[in-house]
Amino acid sequence: MKIYFNGKLVEQKDARVSVFDHGLLYGDGAFEGIRAYDGVVFRLEQHIDRLFETCHSLMIDIGMSKQQMIGAVIDTLKANGLRDAYIRLVVTRGDGDLGLDPRKCKNGPNIFIIADKITLYPEAFYRDGLAIVTVPTVRNHPEAINPQLKSLNYLNNILAKIEANNAGVSEAILLDGSGYVAECTGDNIFMVKKGALTTPAQGRLRGITRDAVMELAEKECGLRVSEALITRHELYNAEEIFLTGTAAELIPVVKIDGRVIGEGVPGPVTGQLLKLFHAQTRKDGVKF
Repeated sequence: MKIYFNGKLVEQKDARVSVFDHGLLYGDGAFEGIRAYDGVVFRLEQHIDRLFETCHSLMIDIGMSKQQMIGAVIDTLKANGLRDAYIRLVVTRGDGDLGLDPRKCKNGPNIFIIADKITLYPEAFYRDGLAIVTVPTVRNHPEAINPQLKSLNYLNNILAKIEANNAGVSEAILLDGSGYVAECTGDNIFMVKKGALTTPAQGRLRGITRDAVMELAEKECGLRVSEALITRHELYNAEEIFLTGTAAELIPVVKIDGRVIGEGVPGPVTGQLLKLFHAQTRKDGVKF
């Protein structure tokens, strides 16, 4: 496997960061998870925009243009002979000392890109749907760590994932500090009811797949699409629930906290949107 590391394509064994890297010591950095489908990197420009926005808020100077970063992603895919892949793009603040002060990271960021295969959920989950739970861990307050920052500090998500594992399920819902539904540990969440598609308005990352599904639902399915404050009661009584994310794509949920959702099987809107999304991935992005 070839890894892009600070401007060069190197062997996996040679792609190493220092133990003084602030990404390792403090979760100080940003990342993107990106997918390539049959020679098209889905919405790559939007992913790069989001990466640069996160780094701007973190005051990390990437030292590359957006076009150079796009080129680096494509070069990594080509070097590994991959047309279908999951891409992990990481920017850390770089090497510093054992203190918190980011000014001590004087040599600039470490940037690496990994292109590989990924299967987040078994095929049976897409056919039969997921059972998920709400967990006690609350989503970070936006003025503590804003969920719009796709940073390397994912401890909030990991703690919720541990609670999902302990409950024997694959995914968990996090609520915000006011008790409204925010998102899942790695995915955005949607509900379908009475011809409307609704997703949380706050406490969540603005997902690339999320945006694509909202566009398809409105333009291709004729659904009323909105962002709103959502309670667990509303989720329990939805006709359909599904999750979206780069790795997961679009996956149905059939049970939440022991409550059966709708008919207890993946619904027709979910199935239609999944087919539309798969078609979209082959034409909406950067070709290579």
